[in-house]
Amino acid sequence: MIPRYARKEAADIWSAQTRFSIMFEIESLAADAMAELGTIPKEAARVIREKGKGIIWDVDRIDEIEREVKHDVIAFTTYVTEVVGPEARFLHQGMTSSDVNDTALAVQLCRATDLLIEDVDLVLAALKRRAYEHRFTPTVGRSHGIHAEPTTFGLKLAGHYAEFVRAKERLAMARFEIATCAISGPVGTFANVAPEVEAYVAEKLGLAVEPVSTQVIPRDRHAAYFATLGVVASSIERLAVEIRHLQRTEVLEAEEPFDPGQKGSSAMPHKRNPILTENLTGLARLVRSAVVPAMENVALWHERDISHSSVERAIAPDTTIHLDFALRRLAGVMERLVIYPENMSKNLERLGGLVHSQRVLLALTQKGVTRETAYAAVQRNAMKVWRGEGNFLDFLKADPDVTLSDADLAELFDNAYHFKAVDRIFARVFGDEAQAAKAAAQ
Repeated sequence: MIPRYARKEAADIWSAQTRFSIMFEIESLAADAMAELGTIPKEAARVIREKGKGIIWDVDRIDEIEREVKHDVIAFTTYVTEVVGPEARFLHQGMTSSDVNDTALAVQLCRATDLLIEDVDLVLAALKRRAYEHRFTPTVGRSHGIHAEPTTFGLKLAGHYAEFVRAKERLAMARFEIATCAISGPVGTFANVAPEVEAYVAEKLGLAVEPVSTQVIPRDRHAAYFATLGVVASSIERLAVEIRHLQRTEVLEAEEPFDPGQKGSSAMPHKRNPILTENLTGLARLVRSAVVPAMENVALWHERDISHSSVERAIAPDTTIHLDFALRRLAGVMERLVIYPENMSKNLERLGGLVHSQRVLLALTQKGVTRETAYAAVQRNAMKVWRGEGNFLDFLKADPDVTLSDADLAELFDNAYHFKAVDRIFARVFGDEAQAAKAAAQ
């Protein structure tokens, strides 16, 4: 992670201060539970909590200890002993390092996911506003990058809105699955720490109890979590790529905001480049790069090894911080996206009505012409237009195989015909508000 793509709110979750504070809270809660069970003196648990309250962790000192002992949790508990004093001998009773590390990671991932869900809400709000704004703004739909049939820009955005609704649901499920606590001791048998301790810590931290932790929380949970982040990143990229294509000079139907004083190129003063959405494409690649390592982390040796540890120390902060940044950037782009309805209309008419070829085909079949004959007639005249030989409607009128009147043909070239289901689609995507908006417009 580099500061360029990090918001403070997201980065702070992964700071050493935050992590050590969470680790201490886990140890202190466990001590409270052990004190209630009579495993350790209640006074010891009280002193541990009081002396650790509000502590500013000396990260340099903890790092110094770790350089000697070559163990991160022992370095942490040794430093706690220096702060707390003799009562610290009752810390970590019957626990193992993974109890602290895995549970702390769960807390951090939950906090990060809460931020991500807030970010998705911002994207949804921007998409919804712009979708309604351009609900009936005509534009050309493209398949394979080629003009297909008319649609509206609002429908394009409604599709992305629906995708981010699914993203929010997936993030909520990923949070639910990752929010697990394990305080079960070596190889997960609870031999020297009671299951009641785990239950107490889990409840206080807002986590669920891991049914079988084997000493570590099973990494299929984490694999599913990072896979979810990868899917959300891909949804970001899909919208970013759409904007990048629409901003191309030959298209210019929509454009990223270009602020006063902004420069597009060090060499060419005329440039207005889609740098924000290009950046989003790059960030999506970074987030997705965590998915395969997370999958490979699932297959640990027996009850535990640490081959997953170095991976997660990198991908957990990097992916959540990058995705948080990307979602916030996307929300800003959509909120301020410059949209050119005139260019959309111009591009829609660029092929002189070829986008209505299906309507002509279907009308001919309704008149008794076989589909094969109708298709051949329509395609034959369409290819003349592709070659720049003239006007599609004129060719159709002059073709003896096109057994439709001039008036019937002209009626088939109405763009509005394609928009008759827009309100119904909006109702599916946005709910009752779409129906209310329709009623208000009538």
